[in-house]
Amino acid sequence: MNTNEQVPKDLEIVMTQDAFNNPDLKEEVRPDSELKKWLIGYVGERTSPGSNEVTVENIVEVMATEFPEFLMAVAEENWVRGYHQALNDVDEGANLREQELQEKLNPETEEKVDEDG
Repeated sequence: MNTNEQVPKDLEIVMTQDAFNNPDLKEEVRPDSELKKWLIGYVGERTSPGSNEVTVENIVEVMATEFPEFLMAVAEENWVRGYHQALNDVDEGANLREQELQEKLNPETEEKVDEDG
């Protein structure tokens, strides 16, 4: 990256980990809106002047360096939503397991439902 600014250490660690190979990061960004045109030009000048190719990964790197507050807000929101979904999944799994155990303990309950249905 052609910038004198330093990436915050916590973002640098995330950016260098290869554990989550996301192919979307390697995709070239198409300038199909005014914001994208501007951002591609801005990022392109910082990462590879003279090249017309800017990837999502290039944009993330520049944002991490020059506007880490924005990137952290997006990451935190994503983490909170993922954590919330995980808790819901655990509750749902526990409910399904409890239902399964009840059906095993009371097999006649299932038969009664079938007779009535």
